[in-house]
Amino acid sequence: MSVYPITNRPERRFYAGAVLQTDQGPMEVAAARPHQAAWLVLFTGVPDRNAAETLRGRLLRAEPIEDEDDPDTLWVHELIGADVVDTGGCSHGRVVAVEANPASDLLVLDGERLVPLVFVVSHGPGQVVIDPPAGLLD
Repeated sequence: MSVYPITNRPERRFYAGAVLQTDQGPMEVAAARPHQAAWLVLFTGVPDRNAAETLRGRLLRAEPIEDEDDPDTLWVHELIGADVVDTGGCSHGRVVAVEANPASDLLVLDGERLVPLVFVVSHGPGQVVIDPPAGLLD
């Protein structure tokens, strides 16, 4: 089955023996390999394409990996809805999405303004502090 990961380290999630959680229960990875923008994953108990088709759209979740608890790590689900302020304390709105971009992922603010993640200097619960260059948010 094709799996489209939302992690930057899919090799740490898709390996033989890994157990991923779903709303319908756990699924064990029997084998996996990268393929273009996705991973081809064979799950234990899913013997063929027809069985895999019944799983289309299923959300897979994994427990955090111990060294992923780095406080400097930015998690998309924690950024959505956060207030964005600059280092001077001026508010620039809320994060409504995070958009993938080859140079740097982008915070999409309400009002459709974009802020590259490279300008994030700190973050905490419900707030992201940025240090943008002059003119970026004008």
